[in-house]
Amino acid sequence: MELCYQLPVLPLDRPVPKHVLSRRGAISFSSSSSLFGAPDPRQLSQRRGAISYDSSDQTALYIRMLDVRVRSQVGFEPERRGSHPYLGVDFRTLHSRAESAGTIPARRIRRLFSFQRHLLSSRLLRGAPHLNPLHILDEDYCGQAKCMLEKVGSWNFDIFLFDRLTNGNSLVFLTFNLLNQYGLIELFQLDMVKLRRFLVLVQEDYHNQNPYHNAVHAADVTQAMHCYLREPKLAQSLTSFDILLGLLAAATHDLDHPGVNQPFLIKTNHYLAALYRNTSVLENHHWRSAVGLLRETELFSNLPAEDSLSIERQLGSLILATDISRQNEYLSRFRTHLDENDLCLGNASHRHFVLQMALKCADICNPCRPWELSKQWSEKVTDEFFHQGDIEKKYKLEISPLCDSEANTIASVQIGFMTYVVEPLFAEWARFSDTRLSQTMLGHLGLNKASWSAMEPEASGSSEEGESEPGRATDEPSSRVLSQGSQES
Repeated sequence: MELCYQLPVLPLDRPVPKHVLSRRGAISFSSSSSLFGAPDPRQLSQRRGAISYDSSDQTALYIRMLDVRVRSQVGFEPERRGSHPYLGVDFRTLHSRAESAGTIPARRIRRLFSFQRHLLSSRLLRGAPHLNPLHILDEDYCGQAKCMLEKVGSWNFDIFLFDRLTNGNSLVFLTFNLLNQYGLIELFQLDMVKLRRFLVLVQEDYHNQNPYHNAVHAADVTQAMHCYLREPKLAQSLTSFDILLGLLAAATHDLDHPGVNQPFLIKTNHYLAALYRNTSVLENHHWRSAVGLLRETELFSNLPAEDSLSIERQLGSLILATDISRQNEYLSRFRTHLDENDLCLGNASHRHFVLQMALKCADICNPCRPWELSKQWSEKVTDEFFHQGDIEKKYKLEISPLCDSEANTIASVQIGFMTYVVEPLFAEWARFSDTRLSQTMLGHLGLNKASWSAMEPEASGSSEEGESEPGRATDEPSSRVLSQGSQES
């Protein structure tokens, strides 16, 4: 008997906690899953629906938990809003890796073990005590995840480890924790069922086959945004409304990212490029996708209509600021404010501009992380670049800058990005907020750049032109490196 048929032995008939018995709501679900013995999930049509529950439904909590596990972790992506293949390319499988048949049983075993971890982690976030937990050797994971959340404001926060401890649900758990930590759930009277559904849908609308632009990147940006919100100048001036916008923008800033950059969408005549007239194509799509989920879940239905619309508009303003092609525009404005010393954080428009700059920093802060984390991100983003280059080669398209694996190395890509994009931005941020965190980030940036510089001669030493490659990488115009940023952001 296949292992997947052991699922019914899970205790779905256990008593539901009292805090759930007093709740009513609805949950979404997907109809097919490899966990239930489906022969080939990619060949099955996906259906979505909802299960309503109230105090008389004793199993709804566990149905909801099972639904989250199935939709998030079965190894394939459900049909997505706005992700349509063209030129024969399906972005849902663009970065997927083929797995040998021998690894499938082991993966199913890990899923079954991680199911208990997901249940316990969910209860941990709600502050509920453990009730007769199943002993499947997984309680240690919940304890470690809880310890990590207690240090979520540390710049050394390892989002990769946290993602493993939360069983691939780092974005949901981290964002929920931060909203609760700031008191925003209670202040804005957010319905817990709607909030969780919103966060789960946000996490699922990231393409986790993308090496870089996935839910873990969104969680990392959200954690960085939290670090910036705690900086003295911001902590003393930002309102709860500002903090809510900042966290939501960080969590949704790359929503439904296809794993390719704007120039690729334009030259392949993608419908998104036509829809947004070749202007901030990806950022407009991320924003509109986020608004769609807010409206679908009715997360802010308890607020006055004009307040809800204001959240949507300002959320768009923050996400659109991450368009790296407008980097110089925002940086020049920021530098002017700092030169004239006229930033007044008592002014709502000035606070919003500082939030935009904070989100821009959070979006490209990977080179400012400790080397162990920064190196992993650098490898992931370059892997995504090279995948796009391979697609362009396959379809005889002009290869985008930095996407040709034969002409670029990870080191050369990162050195150029740090020199022309990251250093100027974080130097100005340090002028604005001259704190220990800013100095730490600049220190890591310098060390990481030196580490990549030391690797570059070694990487290109086998070629006859090896000695000239590093110079070419760092002497190119910044406009070429901004092409990387448009993909990395």
